Amino acid sequence: MSIVYAIALGTLFGFVLQRVGAADPQQIVDMLRLRDLRLAKAIMSGIGIASVLTFLSGYVGLLDMGHLSVKGMYWGVPIGGLLLGFGWALSGYCPGTGVVGAGAGRKDGLFFIAGGLLGAGLYTLIYGTIADAWFMQDVFGGKASIVSIPGAAPMFDQPWSLLVAVAIGAVFVLLAKVVPERLS
Repeated sequence: MSIVYAIALGTLFGFVLQRVGAADPQQIVDMLRLRDLRLAKAIMSGIGIASVLTFLSGYVGLLDMGHLSVKGMYWGVPIGGLLLGFGWALSGYCPGTGVVGAGAGRKDGLFFIAGGLLGAGLYTLIYGTIADAWFMQDVFGGKASIVSIPGAAPMFDQPWSLLVAVAIGAVFVLLAKVVPERLS
């Protein structure tokens, strides 16, 4: 059943990405150049709504928050984030939007996916030689998140945690409403 659920959510996510224009590399480049912020507004709305729904679902017991995890934080994460950002700006695609672009019949989306798979394959091949390198060492104890504080109880277990989580999500939705569509 989980594969059917994943396919349904992936299809819905792809439909939304296509609908808001995220499969069009030019719209992404225009957003990153701060020319057209409609896509940024859609992203902020999505983050805010998903955050509020996730934490409310966890609070009322519809979602087992134990299934959510914080990935490890090491020096390679910000380095990889910079590389992803440069790739995103150059190609106009991130991994999700590249798949949607390919699904929409864009050849550049197919080349983007091929490049991503090639890069992932190369990383897998060289991982054994770089596993002990300085950029693979933990930062902040290996976990860094708003939801947990190293050495303390998870934020979600605190009495005020739901209010903080919903407030953060609401701020994103509010920002999406007040940010202008174009800055020029």
